[in-house]
Amino acid sequence: MTEYENRYAQAATATTRTGAAVDEGLRSYMLGVYNYMAAGVGLTGVVAYLVYTLAVVTGADGKVAGLTEFGTALYASPLKWVVMLAPLAFVFFLGFRIQKMSIGAAQMTFWAFAAIMGVSLSSIFLVFTGQSITQVFFVTAAAFASLSAWGYMTKRDLSGWGSFLIMGVVGIIIAAIVNWFLQSSALAFAISVIGVLVFAGLTAYDTQRIKDEYLAIRHDSTMVAKAAIMGALSLYLDFINMFMMLLQLFGNRE
Repeated sequence: MTEYENRYAQAATATTRTGAAVDEGLRSYMLGVYNYMAAGVGLTGVVAYLVYTLAVVTGADGKVAGLTEFGTALYASPLKWVVMLAPLAFVFFLGFRIQKMSIGAAQMTFWAFAAIMGVSLSSIFLVFTGQSITQVFFVTAAAFASLSAWGYMTKRDLSGWGSFLIMGVVGIIIAAIVNWFLQSSALAFAISVIGVLVFAGLTAYDTQRIKDEYLAIRHDSTMVAKAAIMGALSLYLDFINMFMMLLQLFGNRE
């Protein structure tokens, strides 16, 4: 009986240690994902503001008086389409090629994506006031943190949300293309409201998915490192899109 109890105690101790190692590894992994994501958002913001300052001429009152040559090329020439579509190209490239890339190359691609996204988003400073951009950013950050924390801690299985939310994203893209021709303020409002709900759901869903992926690949350090980059990319896109939708709803225009 004593021998049995000793063996049981040893097995329980080993299980506890394994569980503790998994928990510690998961915390380290998720921290890495959030660090990548936060640094990417920070890089995007810095690049966006720097590009904006280089693109505009301000008057004595501090308001935009016109565009520089760089600004004209960036916002009023065919180059604007390249800038708008470049981030999408980076997302597809990273998604399809990451398994064949080194960790360093994947990291550099992620930083390049965040920077080019900053160039693409620099135009928001021409449309919205700086104060409203700041306010909406912090509202988005608070909402994102709450939703991601819930997605991480909830015991509810969110995997069933995936197909529904992806369909929502496709619907938003199609509606946005249609509204590009219609220029309907009512449709734009509806797109923004639905977009906030869809990307809020994706924030929780992606957080749980990223967590579950780690448990499946935790024994392969290379896969873990690359998955952290892709996880950060997913959360980054959720954050940026939710920020843009909220800005369309609540941002004060210049």
